[in-house]
Amino acid sequence: MAAKLQPKAVPHSKPPFTVGQLRKAIPPHCFHRSFLRSFSYLAYDLSLVYFFYYIATTYIPTLPSPLMAYIAWPVYWFLQGCILTGIWVIAHECGHGAFSEYQKINDVIGLFLHSAILIPYFSWKYTHHLHHANTSSVERDENFVPKPKSKLPKYSKYFNNPIGRAIRIIISLSVGMYLYLAFNLAGRKHDRLASHYDPYSPLYTDRERLQIYITDAGLFATSLVLYKVAAAKGLAWLMCVYGVPVLFANGTIVLITFLHHCHPDLPHYDSSQWDWLRGALSTVDRDYGIFNKVFHNITDTHVAHHLFNSIPHYHAMEATRAIKPVLGEYYQVDNTPILKSLWRSTTECLYVEQDEVRKGVYWYRNKI
Repeated sequence: MAAKLQPKAVPHSKPPFTVGQLRKAIPPHCFHRSFLRSFSYLAYDLSLVYFFYYIATTYIPTLPSPLMAYIAWPVYWFLQGCILTGIWVIAHECGHGAFSEYQKINDVIGLFLHSAILIPYFSWKYTHHLHHANTSSVERDENFVPKPKSKLPKYSKYFNNPIGRAIRIIISLSVGMYLYLAFNLAGRKHDRLASHYDPYSPLYTDRERLQIYITDAGLFATSLVLYKVAAAKGLAWLMCVYGVPVLFANGTIVLITFLHHCHPDLPHYDSSQWDWLRGALSTVDRDYGIFNKVFHNITDTHVAHHLFNSIPHYHAMEATRAIKPVLGEYYQVDNTPILKSLWRSTTECLYVEQDEVRKGVYWYRNKI
């Protein structure tokens, strides 16, 4: 039976435990990061990428009926997109230092993997660290930052209906990643354009700018390779084999992140109430069925990830089980089917409003 969260049941007061007590509950080996073990998961995923690529390029063109090809290509896009999502999870762990004990190795592998799916590595790494440092702060979080009702765009009321919600979902899952990277859409507001591609963006400090240049060089190198492939094979071939699976993977990343942090029953805080532990606990684990494993359990261990982001994915389930008794009612999980959850959060998570009793605590609302 789906676990249903209720605002009054979600604790938003200071927890009766500390981060140190949570860490002590986790077996020490869960914090060990093995390069060989991490690389084995990456090698497995890359072998699946090649396998699906080989099947698609070898057999789909030989299908006797165009109708069969129209069915086969979407199946390939879905399967390949899911594997690429898993590869992104490993790349994301590189940014957290969870791939190995050696940060230089983590950064080299993370840069290569991120560039291969056209997501800037160091740019994402630094803003993602800010997100982890300020989770659920209405003032300082860097991703899916909720707005008060007064800050909603004027056109929002025209999209607060089933057709409008469907349009918002389509845009978010298709180009939402790129709008965020290019224009910081859904991120924290800055004095000027905060693009992930700009080394002088207000998102970064002076000491980080060189690595943003390196990130841009990685994206340029990937783009050059893709240009040469398109010139040799054709743009349609490139989109079928590479472009659509990457779009699917990036849309899945947006979906996963959105549903972890945009739940109508989870609180947000302003500076008068926010602290790091309460912010980290204001997220929810989700059940994606068999895809929990495909996505390396980033889906069903996200609470533990926000508490201890250097734990590698292959220890995350054990760590989650270990901290649940300590967390008690502070641990939140929602097993509602994913598509139903997506529609619910899109419907109900329009803006935030301050709690009527406890000032500084905010809840999602949807009445415009």
